[in-house]
Amino acid sequence: MFFADIAHAMGATGQQAQGGPMGALGSFLPLILMFAIFYFLLIRPQQKKAKQHKEMLAGVQRGDRILTGGGLYGRVMSVDGDELTVELAEGVQVKLDRGYVANLVNPVKEEKKEEKKGK
Repeated sequence: MFFADIAHAMGATGQQAQGGPMGALGSFLPLILMFAIFYFLLIRPQQKKAKQHKEMLAGVQRGDRILTGGGLYGRVMSVDGDELTVELAEGVQVKLDRGYVANLVNPVKEEKKEEKKGK
């Protein structure tokens, strides 16, 4: 008797879950909407920012003033692949990986314009 009640209850639940094709889509619609919101508000802007940072790192050249990931300001003295030699102070040079550059402070282009104005 007890097992018959369980089987009867399980059968009723199974029939209600089969709401047809619209029922299945309706159950996944909130998940699809949440993914779309996360994509446009979080994932896409983060990918765009990462792409801009990668392009900035590729453009680092000798003479650029940079800010490192550790918060140190310096001037790029030489570039050797992914290794940069950076002058932090007069006579103090360190080598660091290109990936540790957080930002360009004053690109070379602006400094060349200032030099031309001074001449």
